[in-house]
Amino acid sequence: MGSAGPLLRWSWLLAIALLAPAALPAGGGDRRAPQVRRRSSGDGPLQTVSSCALRLSPMVQAPQLGGLSSGTPLRLLQRWAGDDGFDWLYVQEMSGSLRRGWLRA
Repeated sequence: MGSAGPLLRWSWLLAIALLAPAALPAGGGDRRAPQVRRRSSGDGPLQTVSSCALRLSPMVQAPQLGGLSSGTPLRLLQRWAGDDGFDWLYVQEMSGSLRRGWLRA
């Protein structure tokens, strides 16, 4: 009978240790909603300032898909910092052919 006391105590501790974490989120998850960034209504499409080359990949040696004239409206799809120290923009032409390609910024 003397050994039943510690056994009962340890079984109680084991039950609490197994059942208490069931009420917690897995991995200690954060219950806050993610923040959504929205563009202001004044933001419009990007426009080229001067004529430039639209490239297949973000490298100066990449083949050209064609040229863009000054004032061509563009939609920014992705931004990438190149190894050459320049930023590259993956854009889509908003008028006409809807071409996509890379511009060196």
